[in-house]
Amino acid sequence: MQRKLLQALTAGLVLATATGCTWEDFPRLGMPTPTSEGAERILSLWQGSWAAALAIGGLVWGLILWSAFFHRRSRTKVEVPPQTRYNMPIEALYTVVPLIIVSVFFYFTARDESELMKLDKPDVTVNVVGFQWSWCFNYIENVEGSTGDAKTAKELDGVPERYKNAFPANAGGVNDCGTPSTRNPQTNNPGPTLWLPEGKRVRFVLTSRDVIHSFWVVPFLMKQDVIPGHPNAFEVVPNREGTFLGKCAELCGVDHARMLFNVKVVSPERYEQHLKELAEKGQTGYAPAGIDQTSHERNKEANIL
Repeated sequence: MQRKLLQALTAGLVLATATGCTWEDFPRLGMPTPTSEGAERILSLWQGSWAAALAIGGLVWGLILWSAFFHRRSRTKVEVPPQTRYNMPIEALYTVVPLIIVSVFFYFTARDESELMKLDKPDVTVNVVGFQWSWCFNYIENVEGSTGDAKTAKELDGVPERYKNAFPANAGGVNDCGTPSTRNPQTNNPGPTLWLPEGKRVRFVLTSRDVIHSFWVVPFLMKQDVIPGHPNAFEVVPNREGTFLGKCAELCGVDHARMLFNVKVVSPERYEQHLKELAEKGQTGYAPAGIDQTSHERNKEANIL
């Protein structure tokens, strides 16, 4: 028994020290460093959930070990201890307490979700188009050298009017589409690169050409499904420059693992320059956004408007 205990402690020590994490990473409990304003709220909810789970787990394990130790047969010398049945206070306790715990979890989750999904007036709008097996990024912007209007562009027919209302007038726009073999020229990471301006409110309008995907910028700690015929949208404010990883977080088919992309957060001036560079390359206008809205989505749209 002593030998097995020593082996278990050694294995636990190796497991705890060989994870590659530093003490600075531990408070995030496995989450990456947040790089957007909303990510701090998500991280706080994650940490609070872990703290509550650990406290509840510690209490449950403590009660189990306490009852096993203090009521063991060798200590009480009782073959069969007295059996307690129909103890209403205890039954009410273990019914009410879980309800309270779930209600508290629900309250904080609903509160934070409401804030995270709130749509304000965006500074920048990007239509993210998911398809098997990569991504297109339509930058809904007034760009020199690009003519047209995003509000009437046939390529964006699948985007609901409630999102088009926030489009700038006469936005000819530019686009950037990738393939699984596309790579970021700076990091050599696979996938196309989405450029975003630091400190600006960015609205992502998510559309799909085929099946359900999921748009996840890992250090934003925020993701949302990309559903054909059912466009979604959310907003973030990137607050740190750098190049970050993104991926599809929904099993969408045989090459799902290749649906990777990069996010490059730069200064607003560099962002505007990049859009001009796309226009100079001839990548003006918009890539097809995907499947038109379903009848259910159109009915919802009519009720909202």
